[in-house]
Amino acid sequence: MQNGLILRSTGSWYDIRNEDGQLYKGRLKGKFKILGLKVTNPIAVGDRVQFEVEDVAENTVVITDIEPRTNYIIRQSVHKTAHGHMLAANVDQAVILATLAMPRTSLGFIDRFLITTEAFRIPTTIVFNKTDILHEEGRAFQREIMDLYGAVGYNCLETSATEGYGVEAFRQLLDQKTTLLSGHSGVGKSSLVNAISPDLNLRTNEVSTFANKGVHTTTFAEMFELAPDTYIIDTPGIKELGLVDMAKEEISHYFPEMRNRLNQCRFNNCLHVNEPGCAVKAAVAEGDIAESRYMSYLSMLDGGDNRR
Repeated sequence: MQNGLILRSTGSWYDIRNEDGQLYKGRLKGKFKILGLKVTNPIAVGDRVQFEVEDVAENTVVITDIEPRTNYIIRQSVHKTAHGHMLAANVDQAVILATLAMPRTSLGFIDRFLITTEAFRIPTTIVFNKTDILHEEGRAFQREIMDLYGAVGYNCLETSATEGYGVEAFRQLLDQKTTLLSGHSGVGKSSLVNAISPDLNLRTNEVSTFANKGVHTTTFAEMFELAPDTYIIDTPGIKELGLVDMAKEEISHYFPEMRNRLNQCRFNNCLHVNEPGCAVKAAVAEGDIAESRYMSYLSMLDGGDNRR
């Protein structure tokens, strides 16, 4: 029996690296279910597993067990709405890469990602890429958005992979950590990673100017080692981010600015919609909670558009 790390998932097969650095192709032994999780992929990139060599000549192995996870990130499966799809396991932090143009990342999508990572207690940074293509007005708006999230407690960075702006700060952010890197297709994940680690030479594509949408360049989630003890998990560009197993009463708990006011509402079960004596609604009216964040909350409460 050997121990290994899942570096890549391609559906039924997994790339595994053992403790000596040797690479194998692995598959699951029969059906594998994780207690309490209804997922399309029982094993995620970042998982630590136990395996047995199956074919020495072909370098294939059979995965027999998954070691306990420190954490994981899950979203609603696009194909099976009753199931979740795990994005990664055992991460130190998450980074959502966003762009305000070519393509535009909506604040609602950013909020859904932040709620997901808050639910799993994973520190998250918002990186605004492609700053170089913004005009002065666009840069001012981007700084306003960064101030909005900074006030809530989220670290924010401005970068330009093509101009090198903010690249060193991005490199330092990742140092000595395992980081989930996510965002829409076309926001420049691969370009930014190539800027700090050219040897990886990740494939990039231009954004379609017709649809102003990114072209998928990452097909499967994959882990890359940037430096000793420094890893990123690059995920396929996410179009939608459905919340999984989150009761309506829970959602506001994952908005830090709402969580801080939960014991100030008149009713313990306040949903912050039309209840009297609601501290959250009062804070929105006074400008202490951003209206965009509150609208995101209402959308999640209603089960609205996952792409918003």
